[in-house]
Amino acid sequence: MAAEDEGSGIRAKGEEALGDLAQALLENPLFSQALGRALGAGQKAQEAQRTALGAIDIASAQDLTRLIKRIRSLSDRLEQLEDTVDEQRREIAALRKASAPASTSG
Repeated sequence: MAAEDEGSGIRAKGEEALGDLAQALLENPLFSQALGRALGAGQKAQEAQRTALGAIDIASAQDLTRLIKRIRSLSDRLEQLEDTVDEQRREIAALRKASAPASTSG
């Protein structure tokens, strides 16, 4: 039991120290600027990659993701249209059945 309590205490102190470190880093303007520059550089690299892939006519992962979403959307819409057409066919068949005896008895 004492070993478990000691382990929990060490873990709690470690988590507290890590939290303090994270807080200090976030409050440090130099760290914030460096983080902002790193994120900006990553975005610029992605833009450059997209531009390069576009120049050689190759789709980027983002382009493919958008295309897949669009295809899924179109597929869903097509399925809805098919359901509507099937429903209208059933209604037309039911109307023909209902009107068939009336037209043959006249």
